[in-house]
Amino acid sequence: MTLSKTAIASFDVDAQKSFTPLCPNELPVAGGDRIGAELNYMASLAGHRIGSKDAHTPNAPWVVREQAEMMQATGLVHADLTWVSHCVPGTEGFTLLDELPTPYDYDYFVWKGVEPDLHPYGACYHDLHDKLSTGVIEYLKAQGVLRVIVGGLALDFCVKTTALQLLRAGLEVVLHLPACRGISEEGGEQAVNELLKAGAAVSRTREELAAMATR
Repeated sequence: MTLSKTAIASFDVDAQKSFTPLCPNELPVAGGDRIGAELNYMASLAGHRIGSKDAHTPNAPWVVREQAEMMQATGLVHADLTWVSHCVPGTEGFTLLDELPTPYDYDYFVWKGVEPDLHPYGACYHDLHDKLSTGVIEYLKAQGVLRVIVGGLALDFCVKTTALQLLRAGLEVVLHLPACRGISEEGGEQAVNELLKAGAAVSRTREELAAMATR
């Protein structure tokens, strides 16, 4: 069966400048500034475009001063690891990549991590226990969406977690690799393997994505 565009959504996960070399003092993911065109291609295949942003206070309890201090256990229930300050509203790092629409121009948009003690990775829930819904799963199901094409930053954290949340909600997921970058190559490979094991499909070219999106 061929799916109609109305049954397909694209999801731009945290495609913000904080996660690119444009903001070298935050969380610069190599190549993170080069995924905008691929995210736009994903959207061209879908009837609904979803987006998300991290939105963090610089004084959150998980914030550390130096990148060398990152990825240490915090002991916090809903903010498990330390990170440098990033994606602070009003800063350049908070903004989306220049090639992308404004949040208002998406069909549904999520801001996450606003509460200082909540640092979720996935865009479907505000917490790490998948209790407080952001409403995006409910929106997708209300619109009759069956398949979601996912890309964004970073592959090994927020993209992976969002895709897993969508799969657990019973939605089909296609991860478009050219629209993703990982914090580490190893982490990206592990994320892909985890998603494949969970039932996601993975496209490595636009041609593969076009074939996977509707079939």
